[in-house]
Amino acid sequence: MYKTILVHVDQSARAAQRIDLAARLAMQYEAHLVGTALTGLSPYVFPVGGFDPAMPTVVFPVDELRADADTALDAFEARAGAAGVTALERRRIDDEAGIGVSMQARYCDLVIVGQTSRDEFIPRLRSDFPEYVLLNCARPVLIVPATGIMDGIGNKVMVAWNGSADAVRAITSALSMLKNAAQVDLVVINAQAEGDLHGHIPGADMGLYLARHGVRVEVSAVEGVADVGEALLSHAADRGADLIVMGAYGHSRFRELFMGGATRTALRSSPLPLWMAH
Repeated sequence: MYKTILVHVDQSARAAQRIDLAARLAMQYEAHLVGTALTGLSPYVFPVGGFDPAMPTVVFPVDELRADADTALDAFEARAGAAGVTALERRRIDDEAGIGVSMQARYCDLVIVGQTSRDEFIPRLRSDFPEYVLLNCARPVLIVPATGIMDGIGNKVMVAWNGSADAVRAITSALSMLKNAAQVDLVVINAQAEGDLHGHIPGADMGLYLARHGVRVEVSAVEGVADVGEALLSHAADRGADLIVMGAYGHSRFRELFMGGATRTALRSSPLPLWMAH
């Protein structure tokens, strides 16, 4: 179950979509909903200029940045409250968004962020924000597509299964939602290329695992695919899915992020919400 949900809010055009989805999930699971806005101010900037009197003082627009965050949180409170959420909490954090959200996420069951938008520049938000949070928060992340969501999510779910530990984490973290789904499609792509990883019948063991949890699941396997990410998105569209559950393959080193091909394609191009874990 998801008893604490964290949603990233700002003054971007698509923040309302994230808040609405977070509010619906909070109502569905009777969860405590936390809205967090980041100023972009690292805690380490405040002492600058205080060590050496001869060093020029660096001035940051602290009041303006905090006021922007407060405005975003006001909108969060108003919108989530109007949706009926009563267990609300607002958090304004002086930190860079990726670091701040990742740290707060460790005390939550689910994190909701937005897909990087190609047509909107958001100041103080790193271009790889969803990727950074995925690789550093140690929690499942729900990425809301830049194109928005027409209705709710979780009625028809496509699960991408490749036998990896990341996929296991994504599936098990989404179990509560999968149990409530009317249709769950477990898809395995290019299983033969992965040797004996999947056993005699690709997807059968994971399908049985889900069925034992009461999930209404169908298993399918697709071979000979050149672009796994595009194939996943195409399969989800064909099945009428409203959510994709998949592992996020990647690692971080010196703050540079390297994502697997299918993960990168889904993060950049998916028109559907993504439930991912690393």
